[in-house]
Amino acid sequence: MERKNQITNPRYQQIAMDIASKIVDKHYNIGDKIYARSSVASQYGVSSETARRAMCILSDLNIVDTTKGSGVIIKSYENALKFVRQYNDIQTITNLKKEIMDSVNRQSKEIDYFNQCLAKLIDYTDRFRSINPFIPSELEITSKSVYLNKTIEEVNFWHNTSATIIAIKRNDSLILSPGPYAVFLEHDILYFIGDENSYDRVRLFMYPRKNKKLTKKQH
Repeated sequence: MERKNQITNPRYQQIAMDIASKIVDKHYNIGDKIYARSSVASQYGVSSETARRAMCILSDLNIVDTTKGSGVIIKSYENALKFVRQYNDIQTITNLKKEIMDSVNRQSKEIDYFNQCLAKLIDYTDRFRSINPFIPSELEITSKSVYLNKTIEEVNFWHNTSATIIAIKRNDSLILSPGPYAVFLEHDILYFIGDENSYDRVRLFMYPRKNKKLTKKQH
């Protein structure tokens, strides 16, 4: 279960809030005399100064009257209710702000972790490709190829690219290990293997003029 963050307010505010809540709950009625400051301090286990500050809050809000002798007289239920509601609203807003900031911090850490994992994945993928040259690249033959309708042997494919064609996809068929007499037809997809620069050599060989629409696909 997720633990909710608790916001701690000064002790004198907590005491003032507790007394106001008791008024709202009708534990105290208008005109009732409650504890003297020393008794409040003893009841809540705080210093006399802390008790005095709590009574000052209630007095400033016209919830109690502290001018008659040493006691505290309940003065207004409505003001006590208003104080309780405002206090709870402030607490809610404060807690929500903290929860939002905590969520932002968690998301920031998750994004950092994701970026670290992504960097590792890219690094491992590059390493794997460097030690395993048998991951095929693919290139589509279009009408712009200078060797359209030519055979693998006619264009000296391997001598010019140092790449080996392992398959040709033609329509819905896959021609594995095509021989030297296999012809390059429009819409064919060549699958070939070689070193890390083989794709660029094959692309430039089949399309001497730069074609920005061509993109590299790895499988």
